[in-house]
Amino acid sequence: MDNRQAIGSWLSGPRAAAEEMGADFGYRGERLGLPQEGPGSVAPLGRRFGALFIDWLVCMVIAYGLLARGDQQVAGNWALGVFLVMSLLTVGTIGSTPGKRILGLRVIAEDGGRLGAVRVIVRTVLLLLVIPALVWDRDSRGLHDRLGRAVQVRI
Repeated sequence: MDNRQAIGSWLSGPRAAAEEMGADFGYRGERLGLPQEGPGSVAPLGRRFGALFIDWLVCMVIAYGLLARGDQQVAGNWALGVFLVMSLLTVGTIGSTPGKRILGLRVIAEDGGRLGAVRVIVRTVLLLLVIPALVWDRDSRGLHDRLGRAVQVRI
């Protein structure tokens, strides 16, 4: 084996190495019965991070302007609470936070329906812990989505 191939497989990760050996993982969302592209397909990571950025920005503005009275350090703490409430209310009712709505995303249950209150709470609390959101499966769902039995899709 050429050293460049060994380095390439190491950098590409185990999925690329398995695909080179003939494993077929399919497309993201195939195991969930979702389309490969278009409305209803698994949301791309870039849009999901963009939506999270927009949501966090909104929460920081609300916390800074209304709750922290101009103290930036306190605003960061309040922003977590604002994010929790905003996420519980918006995902629990319409399936989207403001950032997700702007970027054309929605959170649905694995079976395609709405998320129940308990699932929304589990998903949101785990998202606030950050680490579960950074552990992904082959459908690009974070651990918070897996445990909440949710999936983020395009509208």
